[in-house]
Amino acid sequence: MLVFGTQIHIVTAIFIGLEILMFLFQLASYLYWPRDSNRGWYLLLLLLMLLYNITGGLFPDPKIKIPLNVQVMIAYGTGFLMASYFPFYFYKGFDLKALRWHALFGVPLFLILPYVIFFVIVYAINGQLNVDIRFGMIVPLIYAIVLLCVIFKAIHRKYSTNRNKLNYLEEIAMCCAVTPWAALAFFGLVEESQLTEVLCTNTGIVIITVLFIARSVRMARQDFNNKLLTSTIDGMSPEEFLANCMHYGVTRSEILVIQKLYKGMKNSEIAEAMFISEETVKKHIQNIFKKTAVKNRAALIHKLQNHRK
Repeated sequence: MLVFGTQIHIVTAIFIGLEILMFLFQLASYLYWPRDSNRGWYLLLLLLMLLYNITGGLFPDPKIKIPLNVQVMIAYGTGFLMASYFPFYFYKGFDLKALRWHALFGVPLFLILPYVIFFVIVYAINGQLNVDIRFGMIVPLIYAIVLLCVIFKAIHRKYSTNRNKLNYLEEIAMCCAVTPWAALAFFGLVEESQLTEVLCTNTGIVIITVLFIARSVRMARQDFNNKLLTSTIDGMSPEEFLANCMHYGVTRSEILVIQKLYKGMKNSEIAEAMFISEETVKKHIQNIFKKTAVKNRAALIHKLQNHRK
């Protein structure tokens, strides 16, 4: 079933729609926190996946006012580009150092170069796509299998030193995400249907998205805990300060508010620093006063300083 009078299958269109929404959401997050390099690598992955799905669904189509041979070059080009970026993304995004040579040198030699030779230069000369596919996909397919083994070993090596349940599950998920990547070269060789190709190749991006979100949440929690331990009240260790706060049932967000209250910050300044509304700050302060049974900021600081002394 095709959509919008094009050759895009409805399943491809659904994936494109979902990936556009994910891209816009992650882009907004990245613009809010541009130092998050992992999110930047992930954004590029999503963008390449979108280009691959759109061009693979649209091209070649005689109704589009672009020469058919150029459409073929673009369609295969986005597929090769997508396949080429996967190793680099796993090298950077998941810190798999064993992939460095492949990401920087192996991919250009064994994926990008065959594309330029057979799908651009040779195809522009002879116009025989079937012949060019047969010869042009041999090296990329073999290299994809070799690189798949290298990635599996790199993932296993990374998690073998600390093999807790969480890391083990992440390792399995990463392997499952990487496997469809190797299928890109295979699909280029056998010219499978658009539906089969899209379902297989997009499975990897879905798993990677789940991994990325899980890792982002974990890192955010770790960063939050670090903030709790880096700013505290004079004369108290971070651990003692947290213990005193927890004794009164103060939440982690409320602890951050207490730290800023101690610095003498106003409600508006706290709201700006924590990226929340002033009304939310007031509610936090009211809850803190209620839990600690105090009526003002000075009494709150004194109580926390003298608890368990």
